[in-house]
Amino acid sequence: MLLGAIEQFNMACNYVSKVAFEKHTASRVKLHRFVYYHLREHYGLSAQMAVRVVGKVVENYRRDKSKQVTFKPHSAMVYDSRILSWKGLDSVSILTLEGRQIIPVRIGEYQKAKLNTVVKETDLILRNNVFYLAIIVESPEATLNDPIGTIGVDLGIVHLAVDLGIVHLAVDSDGEFYSGKLIDETREKIDNLRASLQKCGTKSAKRHLKKLSGRESRFRQYVNHFISKRLVAKAKDTHRCIALEDLKGINEGITVRKSQRRRHKSWVFSQLRQFIVYKAKIAGVLVELVNPEYTSQTCPRCHHISKLNRKSQSEFVCQVCGFASNADLVGAVNIASRATVNLPIVSTIFISPLVRNKAICFN
Repeated sequence: MLLGAIEQFNMACNYVSKVAFEKHTASRVKLHRFVYYHLREHYGLSAQMAVRVVGKVVENYRRDKSKQVTFKPHSAMVYDSRILSWKGLDSVSILTLEGRQIIPVRIGEYQKAKLNTVVKETDLILRNNVFYLAIIVESPEATLNDPIGTIGVDLGIVHLAVDLGIVHLAVDSDGEFYSGKLIDETREKIDNLRASLQKCGTKSAKRHLKKLSGRESRFRQYVNHFISKRLVAKAKDTHRCIALEDLKGINEGITVRKSQRRRHKSWVFSQLRQFIVYKAKIAGVLVELVNPEYTSQTCPRCHHISKLNRKSQSEFVCQVCGFASNADLVGAVNIASRATVNLPIVSTIFISPLVRNKAICFN
């Protein structure tokens, strides 16, 4: 019944998409007048299902009106509170073409806690022959704290200390490096296994290939959640804001060695930034995007800018004052300095993380 509902829903979406393209409109009200009765009679949809079909098409056309949108047969089906309701935390009442059905669900502890808030919308998704409910909840944002400092975070794309074989996904201005070594090892392991199975070509190998699908992306997502949670917690505990590079379009025009192309594309840095931003909103931590230009070529001591300051991917040596440190850490410190925050009223003592192997005593 769920499969039939999803397929009929997406067939109706394709019909509405065709009408929207022919009528050159993305207006929800106009499309509703054109297609509502046809959706009810021809596709057998309920009144609210027809409304959700129009809503889904309109959302897609608002992104791009230049071409007709086509929906796959098993694309997500959109539900709202009128056609899906929760019966406790172990089952849902969901509307199908054959009426409402009470269906048991399996849900994690994290999701159970989030369901205490208002559920705005739910997507029914079919993935690898398993049905999932992707729930959109309304989570209240904490009041933003007045920051008294900044944590600069250099996300970059992938920072490689080639000589040491180290991969860093992010570095903060406190001198903490967030390693991507596990991601790199997982990627290589999955790539080697996939190549071996493809070469084998047996039915058992093909079944194993299907199981591998999405494993790497799920692991990357887990690591990005871990890093973003740690950064936001640090900022909240120390009453600081987070400064990030505005890396929109950074992949355009970038060339890397052939041996590094797979690694270069394997980490979704935009996902990490999104995780940091939304976790910071919930925690009441301010996030500021700064211009990333020359952050890795600028000396934080004398502010001299030069490509020659970067001796290598991981080494920074200023050509004027001789200041030396890790290049990614220098970038994070420069990012922090570009953010504008409210300074504390009381006097403070700042100890730069760039000062290494120094013993500082206060009487």
